[in-house]
Amino acid sequence: MADISVIIPIHNGEKWIDNCMKSIASQSVLNTKKRLEIAVYNDGSTDKTQELLEKWEDYFKSRGVGFVLARGKTSKGVGAAKNGAVKISSGKFLCFQDIDDIMHPHRIYLQWKAAKSNHNALIGSKISRLPINSTPRYSHWANSLTNAQLKTQIYTSNGPTLLMPTWFCHRSVYDKVGGFVETGHGTPEDLIFFYKHLDAGGDLHRVDEELLVYVYHEGAATFSVKRELIWKIQLDRIQQCVLPHWDHFTVWNAGKAGRRLVRSLSPNNLNKVVAFCDVDKNKIGHNVELYCPIERRVIIKLPVIHFTDAKPPLLICIKLDLSNGEFEKNLESLNLSEGNDYVLFS
Repeated sequence: MADISVIIPIHNGEKWIDNCMKSIASQSVLNTKKRLEIAVYNDGSTDKTQELLEKWEDYFKSRGVGFVLARGKTSKGVGAAKNGAVKISSGKFLCFQDIDDIMHPHRIYLQWKAAKSNHNALIGSKISRLPINSTPRYSHWANSLTNAQLKTQIYTSNGPTLLMPTWFCHRSVYDKVGGFVETGHGTPEDLIFFYKHLDAGGDLHRVDEELLVYVYHEGAATFSVKRELIWKIQLDRIQQCVLPHWDHFTVWNAGKAGRRLVRSLSPNNLNKVVAFCDVDKNKIGHNVELYCPIERRVIIKLPVIHFTDAKPPLLICIKLDLSNGEFEKNLESLNLSEGNDYVLFS
């Protein structure tokens, strides 16, 4: 049995394999007594992926490093591939690695140190991007979240506050969740796993060092995920986990995003909305009537007030870091507590 299994799903990844495997071969944990294993599931690749994996299998085994490899005839998606790799692995701890990313030399060792004292935690890390500055807002957000925000900013369009390519955990975390959903391409399997982990009482922790080079390219699996599905999953969860605790709330953003949210609320939660708030002088002081074309009636009429007049709790439908800091300054001026007085849904 291995101490740590590196879990790698792969589909047509021939161009990335060598760099990824070289970074694993350079891990400092290999200089310790910890037994490392690499578990790869080839998800129906049609290029030279299998041939290259078999070469690396020979290389690692010659160094006394475990390497297990399974292959599917057809591609069933990332969730199924991750589950397939975990199934053939034996490690007490799981280190998830995408084939197109590159580990820093101390990644596995430092995350193992964090995970060994917290078997209930999903462990992440900071990242660097390649090409450099390819997604500056996303990288800044992920790397600058506080420990508290790891659990509060879980409803933004960025997805999980711990980026999936950096995940590391005790095997019991995976078992408790029950693995990744296997509904095929376009499914945000990482977000669904993340929410299930939190719902099961799971903890979150980030090693505050850049331990992974997160490679940005057009063929990345993340681009196959349906944004509409992410939005729906997040809306469903916020209605199940946040809004039941609020008797009333104000929606910050009287524009398109805020109106879309209000239209999509359940009847019970719709009745809790008391106003929109905004900074736009052209909207403040007016009423917004939301019309339902199916029912052919106005479902709600709400006043638009200045954000300084809004009483918490607030459901904020504004993306971060898009207004040269103006929104963030406005929010900070209210001296509110994130997670209690307001929740970001963007």
